[in-house]
Amino acid sequence: MTRFRRAALAGLLSLPLLAGGFTLQSRQDRSSAQLLDQVLTLVSSRYVDTLAAQQLYEQTARGLVKELGDPYSELFSPKDMESFMRTTTGRYAGLGVLLTPPVDGYVMIEKVYPNSPAESRGVQEGDRIVAVDSFATARWSVERVQSKLLGERGTPVAVTFRRPGLNAPLTLRFTRADIKVPAVAYHLMLDDQIGYIPLARFSERTTDDVASAVTALRKSGAKSIVLDLRGNPGGIVDEAFGMANLFLPRGKELLTVRERGGSEPMIAEREPLAPDIPLAVLVDGGSASAAEIVAGALQDYDRALLVGTTTFGKGLVQSVYSLDGGYALKLTTGKWYTPSGRSIQKPRHFSADGQWVEEASDSLETDAARAARPTYKSASGRTLYGGGAITPDLIVPADTITTAELRLRRLLAPYSQQYFDGVNAIAEGLKGRVKEDFRVDPAWREALYRKLAADSVVIDRDVFDAARADIDRALEGRVAKVSFGEAVERQHQITEDNQLQRALAILRKATTQAQVFAAAKT
Repeated sequence: MTRFRRAALAGLLSLPLLAGGFTLQSRQDRSSAQLLDQVLTLVSSRYVDTLAAQQLYEQTARGLVKELGDPYSELFSPKDMESFMRTTTGRYAGLGVLLTPPVDGYVMIEKVYPNSPAESRGVQEGDRIVAVDSFATARWSVERVQSKLLGERGTPVAVTFRRPGLNAPLTLRFTRADIKVPAVAYHLMLDDQIGYIPLARFSERTTDDVASAVTALRKSGAKSIVLDLRGNPGGIVDEAFGMANLFLPRGKELLTVRERGGSEPMIAEREPLAPDIPLAVLVDGGSASAAEIVAGALQDYDRALLVGTTTFGKGLVQSVYSLDGGYALKLTTGKWYTPSGRSIQKPRHFSADGQWVEEASDSLETDAARAARPTYKSASGRTLYGGGAITPDLIVPADTITTAELRLRRLLAPYSQQYFDGVNAIAEGLKGRVKEDFRVDPAWREALYRKLAADSVVIDRDVFDAARADIDRALEGRVAKVSFGEAVERQHQITEDNQLQRALAILRKATTQAQVFAAAKT
């Protein structure tokens, strides 16, 4: 195991401040440490509001980390660390649901994971959680509800739901179980020759999940593959190495990490699973960190055609250090570079409202913007752009909606929950009555309009009808998901996804990766 990997999610760090001060050598350093001690003493003894020692030390530590000016360095409390590990590893003990913030006062079920206690007890997307055990959850945050649902494996929990269409609340009893959120929720053949793999994040099983999907798709006849990294925020860096190694030969440099102690290249260690199958990778502004590591390596070696919009631009490496009392420090310890030498880190700063924002947004990058950026060369000599984020080989804007559709969305914004409930009610009513290749019946749209009116959502009929294409998309997607799951829902969305459609059109013209790049120029 390399030095870098040893440091990735482990380590020990103590806070000398908690033991009574710093032991430093120079007079200037001793003076600085004394300054900190004096401020702490005065705040502790003279500040108008009494602060507990633990609170004072924690706030001091948080302030120090914040003043680094780094959006990725954080001090984790024990509870923060639990949440971080759940998000990073994709493992926890609970019911197996994804929650969404409350709109009508109650947290709602956004997704039910397969093979989970929630699925086995019939929990549905759209259910509102109104109580957990004896605690009413009105106006609770997602985090507060989640903390009540999570617990030790094998322990019981009772949850009361409010379900649209039922007059009375529904109480279900669960036994908490280990939940493993899949990195690849599904894969599918988009036609008889092209496979599709959407990757949600980089968790502990990402490489294995992608490898299984590639193997299955090739057995189904896939001659090329689309990897969808749009909206992927990253995760475990080692999984990015493993996934890139599925398509790149053993011995290839995947990236180089530069830290204060020097630099270290990360090398592909295994023989690749699919070294030759033509690839297209979809990226956008939500593709970050580990997703950018994979995209950058594949682009640098001409192993995949990148399609979409410019990525997020996170080229920093964080290490997590365990602290006393269950605390942990996630600290930026290095910067990584693609095999061609590009740093993809985008400058970011604090805005007036305390949010991190990038210096310049260039997701669609004009020719003038690219001309101002440093250039690099891929393995075959293609021009690549550095200076922040990853520019796709083929820039294709995301789908846009019409003025009429935008107008309806704005009018419905205050009634988003009623709109979702209406669409969901129609979908639930059609479950078992439609086939996978169904088409939206105009009567469904009419039923939705009546349902909204019954819920006191008054929308001018002409405005509603003018946006019928957007309404039909919502109905089609929800009906497909409720009746057949995410894979069929995605199949119904393919024709509306212009970035994916562009990738498909190129892959259909090519049998080799070199031909993919040639087809992208025509």
